[in-house]
Amino acid sequence: MKQGKRPTRREMKVLAGFGLSPESWLITKRLPASLHLIHRQTGTIKVIPVE
Repeated sequence: MKQGKRPTRREMKVLAGFGLSPESWLITKRLPASLHLIHRQTGTIKVIPVE
């Protein structure tokens, strides 16, 4: 799997809006309609929509 990248400031605000801690999640894929995330410790994958 591709390595995750740290979220940008804008993405951190989106993560916080979904109740996720920006320090715990890495961005694996940036799409115009969604962000693909992976958790730093557990490896859990989430996909969240971006407005």
